[in-house]
Amino acid sequence: MPKLMIVVGSVREGRIGLPIAEWVRRAAQADGRFEVDFADLAEIALPLMDEPNHPRLRQYTKRHTIEWSERVDAADAFLFAFPEYNYSFGPAIKNALDYLHEEWNRKPVGFVNWGGNSGGTRAQTALRPVVGALGMVMTKGNVEINVPQRQLTDGVFEPNEQQAQVLGLQLDDLLALHRALQPLR
Repeated sequence: MPKLMIVVGSVREGRIGLPIAEWVRRAAQADGRFEVDFADLAEIALPLMDEPNHPRLRQYTKRHTIEWSERVDAADAFLFAFPEYNYSFGPAIKNALDYLHEEWNRKPVGFVNWGGNSGGTRAQTALRPVVGALGMVMTKGNVEINVPQRQLTDGVFEPNEQQAQVLGLQLDDLLALHRALQPLR
């Protein structure tokens, strides 16, 4: 069974990202085609990139980097759940990506993002070239959530029909891309 890592790219206190990512996790687990690894960047708490060597070399010197490398290396596909900040993605997700290089290569990735009226579209547009430079392959569709606070009930995110449908299609795409890319890794 392929391993899907859900990366929670929101680290703020009081963040809405955690309930959204928990919905993604519940949906992926209910789907049943993936082993799910829930990677909350707030809990992982990687310091600002502090390795002396280029990540391409995989000559890591810090325990946190070695653990992050092993975890990402073990994943077969990724779903990044992240907000839009100032027309882009937040620094925690960029830092987590920049720590590594080869571990991301030739693995599929999808986005679940949110923001105000834009639904986080500008954030995912900004992140696409970064994951592309790391050799990741994007799913065709992505979940974009406009003003997600309206969909919270007692701290639980309740997706609408379209969001749930798009997430299901993303899971289909992640599995198909995993199968196609696995022989190339």
